[in-house]
Amino acid sequence: MENISYRRHRFHPDIIKRAVWLYFRFTMSYRDVEELLAERGIDVSYETVRRWAQKFGRQYGRSICARRGPAFDIWHLDEVFVNIGGQQMYLWRAVDGEGEVLDVLVQKRRNKRAASRLMRKLLKKQGIRPTRIVTDKLKSYGAAFQDMGLGGIHETGHRLNNRAESSHVPIRRRERKMQRFKSQASAQKFLSTYGPIYNLFNTQRHLISRSTLRTLRNNAMAEWQIVTAAA
Repeated sequence: MENISYRRHRFHPDIIKRAVWLYFRFTMSYRDVEELLAERGIDVSYETVRRWAQKFGRQYGRSICARRGPAFDIWHLDEVFVNIGGQQMYLWRAVDGEGEVLDVLVQKRRNKRAASRLMRKLLKKQGIRPTRIVTDKLKSYGAAFQDMGLGGIHETGHRLNNRAESSHVPIRRRERKMQRFKSQASAQKFLSTYGPIYNLFNTQRHLISRSTLRTLRNNAMAEWQIVTAAA
């Protein structure tokens, strides 16, 4: 697990944790977080919030991933167009059958090589072989999976991949709030951090009772306190 240290930071760790949580948990800008902290009497510049998000956000995300259990064995893959710095790129995204974000990869191409790269990264990161892979009808997936010996578990079809397609919605909201991603590298860094934190607090509240929602929220915040604690 990532060793987290708050040494040489002027502000208390609880303030840093709260700022990072606000930024990644809600659709906010750095300036929005600055205003919320100011309302609590905490004078922090948005630039400081940005540095905290970049430094500690990645550490928190890695700690969350290290503590998560194995992914569900059905994987949904999808790709969408994004405009980054005036250049057309593709956001490749994988979620499991329960809606957990498995990985996000920003690539310049939408071809067989790009699909293979995402799948190899997923297999290495998850450490398991899925029992089923669901995608849209993009031919790049089929070609890549055949070469990797995964053709027998690949499925396509009308509405089968709605779970992956709907998972892009939160990212689209963040993209608009950020006035688009500025570079491929910055987009990849943000999305790699955003995914694990989103998983931790994503309760799918429309499917559960109020008492269950309360329990899941409490469990998520307890886990947050663990992963953000100093080593």
